[in-house]
Amino acid sequence: MNTGVVSRRYAKALLAYAKAAKKEDKVYKEVKSLAEYFDRVAGLRHAVENPVLDVQTKLNLLREASGGANVSNELMRFFSLVLEGKREKFLQFMTWSYIDLYREDKNILIGKLITAVPSPRLEDYLKKSLSKDNDNATIELDAKVDPNLIGGYIVEVAGRRLDASVANQLKRVEQQFIAKNRRII
Repeated sequence: MNTGVVSRRYAKALLAYAKAAKKEDKVYKEVKSLAEYFDRVAGLRHAVENPVLDVQTKLNLLREASGGANVSNELMRFFSLVLEGKREKFLQFMTWSYIDLYREDKNILIGKLITAVPSPRLEDYLKKSLSKDNDNATIELDAKVDPNLIGGYIVEVAGRRLDASVANQLKRVEQQFIAKNRRII
């Protein structure tokens, strides 16, 4: 069976189960934590897929990666279902599918914000402004700092990019200067 089809089906089932229990927000945070662990710790996926490890050990690993002792019963039951069905190799894809389905269901857009210095006020302002521009969608920004921008920011959301950095403005001035000098010669 196709990896995407299996992952999507399990993710849809988890979302429906979590919504029925009114715990979809908590499960979303836990699944995001698990997805981050899969990205940071390459050995986690290998351990979960290892046929030598017993189910309880795998459940303990997944519990820790999802937030520790406070993991919801819904997510733990989901892990049990996945492990009993021998679908461990799809678990990372299931986390990504759940995150996508949740964001689609809750009208959440993700984006990137790159600034020259950390700026929580700018981040809040951009979230509010971009939310209004995108049918009041909730905006999640992944904020990073890049001192090479000199000043200003670059924001990318919903396939649009706004580069309001000083480095970009200096580059444009340089290009205009070069173009003007070519005409003189």
